[in-house]
This record gives sequence, C-alpha cells and structure tokens, in this order.
Amino acid sequence: MKKERSFIAMLIMLCCFFVACNSNYTSKKKGYFNIPLPNHVYRTFSDSSFPYSFEYPAYAKIVQDSTFFDSTPENNYWINVDFPTLNAKIFLSYKIIGGKAHYKIKQSNGTYKDSIGVNQFDLMVNDAFNLTNKNNVIASSINDSLMHTPNGLHGIYFKVGGNAATAKQFFLSDSTHNFLRGALYFDATPNADSLRPVQDFLQKDIEQLINTFRWKNK
Repeated sequence: MKKERSFIAMLIMLCCFFVACNSNYTSKKKGYFNIPLPNHVYRTFSDSSFPYSFEYPAYAKIVQDSTFFDSTPENNYWINVDFPTLNAKIFLSYKIIGGKAHYKIKQSNGTYKDSIGVNQFDLMVNDAFNLTNKNNVIASSINDSLMHTPNGLHGIYFKVGGNAATAKQFFLSDSTHNFLRGALYFDATPNADSLRPVQDFLQKDIEQLINTFRWKNK
C-alpha cells in the first residue's frame, strides 16, 4: 500500500515538472503607472494686490506660500502653482531688487541667526545658479539657457538631468526692480524615468507661464 502511494505521488510530481517545463515564459519590461494627463487649458492669474500676472493651467490652483523649506517667505507674493492630480508644484518666489532681504547665518555652534540685508541683483542671480548647482551630486547634467519672452522679460532657464529633486528651474527679472525665481517640485521620490511623462507635460505649462508673465509696475 505504501509503495502504491509513493508511486502515485511520484507520478503527480513528474506531471507538475513536465507541465512547468512546457509552459512558455515571457519576460516583462519594467513599467510605471499610467498617468492620465488633462488638456492644456489656461486661465490668468492677475490678483490686484500682486506686482505680476501670468497664465496658468485650469487644472492647477494658486496657493499662497506661508512657509518655504522651513523659512518664512520674504513677502506676500510667494506662491505655489499646485497640480493636485499630478503631485507637483511650481514654487514662485518674488523679491524686490534693492528691498530688504532676510537671511539665516549659521553660527559656530551650529545654530542660525536671523540677519537683514539688501536684495542685490547680481547676488540673486548668483544664488539662483548656486541653488541649481546643489543638484550636482545626483544630476547627470545641468544646462542653462538665456530667455527673452514676448513681453520683453529676460532670464535663465535651467534643465537638470538625472534624479534631481527639481529638474526645471528658472528666474525672470528686469534687473532694476523685480526678480522672480521658479522651480518645479514633485511630492514623490525623484525618479527621472517614472516622472519624465509628467515633466514633459508640465514643460508646456512652464513655458506658458514664462511667456505670458509680466510685471504690473512697468
């Protein structure tokens, strides 16, 4: 009886083995979730209390920035263009050239002390480059290009390759009174491959924002 049971068990194992060997194996390529993207439709941001205006997507919302990386915004004109369905934000920080600037200076004991200075155009340009170059450790490339918009504004556009926290940054200025810096961030772990479709999609929205941007005090 034991021999008969052992024989049946062996037959079952052999059948499973041959079935497994004869099944076709198909390798699967690495993939990511499909993200539905809306149509590019724009509306105008032109709050009467703000010194600037621009067009932004209808599927985004404007949120006033009360904190910026544990710092207090310098004025009330720091905002986020928030894309809730895409987990993305374009941070916009505005500064008045020649106006007061608030800085945190690191002390010898590791603490930070608040300091007040003056916003100088050349220093703000230098800061914009330095903030972008902080991605050097993980960036595969950093390219910058001059911009000249239809509304007569000038600035620099930065494109950062690799798994950087922000792959797209820019600043616009008239070099005498107004200075605005923008940066695209995602509320997700930076991954160039998985984020590329959304980054490419938002590229058009960033270009629309830049090309329609204007200062109200000009």
